[in-house]
Amino acid sequence: MMQHLSIVTTGGTIDKIYFDDLSSYQVGEPQIGKILAGFGVGFSYEVLPLMRKDSLHIDAEDRAAIRSAIEALAHAHVLVTHGTDTMVETARTLAGIPGKTIVLTGALNPARFQNSDAVFNIGIAIGALQSLPPGVYVAMSGLVWDPFKVRKNREANRFEAT
Repeated sequence: MMQHLSIVTTGGTIDKIYFDDLSSYQVGEPQIGKILAGFGVGFSYEVLPLMRKDSLHIDAEDRAAIRSAIEALAHAHVLVTHGTDTMVETARTLAGIPGKTIVLTGALNPARFQNSDAVFNIGIAIGALQSLPPGVYVAMSGLVWDPFKVRKNREANRFEAT
């Protein structure tokens, strides 16, 4: 049973703020703490903002920093919010961290948008964290995936099996 959740935020669409009709944006403050506070969850959590990047700009050095930060955490349950374009690549980099259940999730539309999938994806990720054995997973498009058997289909704007 999950008693405490460590949340590592890296940016991505889930935290984007759009400024005008031309879709100019910035990656803003992590939204997940506000989302969880609004639902009165029955577990403790901490939000560790690691970076604010669009996932297209996350590189091998960033992935190493994410892995190092997760390895250093005292708690076994880790949720990573991440942009969807390179989420799978980061998840694969996190494979093999012993004793931790790690779920990556994000959103195809910013959490600040009314019809965002952010809250739905976060809920699925938290459920997965409580029920899956140690390992790394991706929670998107209503399913929980093995990161070595999933891809983002950009044209259909969803995740699917490879």
